Amino acid sequence: MKRGERRPLRRAVAVVVPAVVLAGVIVAGCGQRSGGGASTDMNMQEAAERADGMLDETLKAVVPEVQWAHETWTSGSCTVTRRRTVTTVISEQRRGNFLGVIERSWKKSGYEITGVNRNQEMPSIFARSPEGFQFDLTVGHQGQAFFDVTTPCAGKSDVAEPVTAPNGPRYAYGKIPTPHVHSDFWSATTPVPPSPSVPSPARPSS
Repeated sequence: MKRGERRPLRRAVAVVVPAVVLAGVIVAGCGQRSGGGASTDMNMQEAAERADGMLDETLKAVVPEVQWAHETWTSGSCTVTRRRTVTTVISEQRRGNFLGVIERSWKKSGYEITGVNRNQEMPSIFARSPEGFQFDLTVGHQGQAFFDVTTPCAGKSDVAEPVTAPNGPRYAYGKIPTPHVHSDFWSATTPVPPSPSVPSPARPSS
């Protein structure tokens, strides 16, 4: 089953987690994740704030901007996953360009691109920061773009809600609608025009 079709179920199950974490009931224990996973000296709240900042910078790289909202975030025994969902319509013809913008932004930030799925309808890209933050951008049902960032293993702490305000409506977790915001650029159903070539300077005659 395609990832874009699995999202609604995952969100519906996970939506209760933030309330549990805020109440201070967190699964005990951190330490190094099994399988050689990355760890950090930050606590879980600090790691979550760092993930929020990374998502802020990622979305700022998209020009023209797209509208997005916070989606259900979750925590494990020592990790936190922050999620954002795009409500701007990104046409099939522009999805490759959208992923290209994100890939260049992540590389510029020093992230390692760990995987790319170039499927025209539901592409995805995965990356990892030097600190061990794991990034995931997937285009799912009706071309909706989903961003996930999972922190490395961090010290046990309560975790608060994200403080960054979305650049559109603040939807309830699990209630974000399918893409409906029009963008003259991202919603266009034509390929991006090629950049005009710059003529080479004329050589002086001998």
